[in-house]
Amino acid sequence: MAPSDHRRPYKRPAISDQQRRRDHSLLRQAQNRLDAQQRARCLASSILSLENPETDSVPDLDSTTGQEQSEVPPKEFDVRQASKLRGVEARRWFARQLMLPEWMIDVPDRLSRDWYVFARPAGKRCFVVSSNGATVSRLRNGSILHRFPSALPSGSRSRDASGTSQSYSIMDCIFHEPDQTYYVIDILCWRGYSLYDCSAEFRFFWLNSKLAESGACGPPSQYHRYRFSLIPVYNCDHNGLSAAYMGAVPYMKDGLLFYNKEAKYQTGNTPLALVWKDENCSQYVIDTDNQGNIPIQQQVVLELQDDGKLNTSDDPPVVFGCLDSDFVHKSGLHSGNLLRFSIGDNGLSFMEERLDKADLCYIGKSNRARAFADSYSKIVFQHMVRHSPLKMDDFLSSITSSDDQENQLNDIEMTG
Repeated sequence: MAPSDHRRPYKRPAISDQQRRRDHSLLRQAQNRLDAQQRARCLASSILSLENPETDSVPDLDSTTGQEQSEVPPKEFDVRQASKLRGVEARRWFARQLMLPEWMIDVPDRLSRDWYVFARPAGKRCFVVSSNGATVSRLRNGSILHRFPSALPSGSRSRDASGTSQSYSIMDCIFHEPDQTYYVIDILCWRGYSLYDCSAEFRFFWLNSKLAESGACGPPSQYHRYRFSLIPVYNCDHNGLSAAYMGAVPYMKDGLLFYNKEAKYQTGNTPLALVWKDENCSQYVIDTDNQGNIPIQQQVVLELQDDGKLNTSDDPPVVFGCLDSDFVHKSGLHSGNLLRFSIGDNGLSFMEERLDKADLCYIGKSNRARAFADSYSKIVFQHMVRHSPLKMDDFLSSITSSDDQENQLNDIEMTG
């Protein structure tokens, strides 16, 4: 964070169309309103009802068949039927209920005015639901992490015993194992009141005012097994960015999270929430392989389609290549398989800020416990980390440039 560089102009990378998708997402969420109350109610009911530990456990990597790997419920699956799902289908359904940040490959416009930033805790991302005297946390893959009593509303038998079945709360958390704490990064529902359709600005305000009142931030006790904790959230100006990046926190950092203030909680990947990391705020910047080693060449996981195309997990997906039908048949591959590739010497090439070609070298099937392919933004972020990383100085320079432009406009208006 060298101050001498702060005033150099920030030049937007030529490989990114992320700003266009951010603008489109803001427009789309303003035009389309989901039945958020029904979604929250069904999600709470489903999380609590899928309690069979035998069907919830992550599949054994040696015994899981390729056929089971390809059994994916359709995207339009009715949330009211989620409680009937088991095994792989249940895990994949729940994996689609989280809002997943894109990887930051471009500094957003109006960063200091329209965005929040906070240090992301390292740990296990999960839903936490409290209802009917019980609290359940479920991982991204749908497996139960913990079932426990808590001080959340209707979270234990000793609290809110008179609450109705509609009195449930849903929070988006990261479980930090070293201090056995759930760090709350977002709130979806509180005492049956849905916050899906509220802006991030309102959700963070609500979370800060309600969680402390519940007593859930208190130390563990007989009726409150795990402590919950709020995360300091800052406006993304110079001071806030520096505080999130360099400030001391009680947990291990794993990068920074950026939230657009107007972003509603939408399931799946969204460019209105962004994750970024470097060596100073994360132990793991470059992806590792299945053995935990950093490969010489970047590796990616893509999903095989009926026509041989290799897609990312985005909606709509980005096509990274295509496999010959004879190779697919001889290798025993099927549509829906997640396949691992390395990126060869020719790397990734872009044209007009979009992917043009990718030099893919087939490695084999991905880990069977994995639910989804890589997203486009993750692949591009990993490519940039290896070749031309987005740095903290770029954020600070972008903020300075934006502030200078705004001051010039104000001066012109005052002069006129």
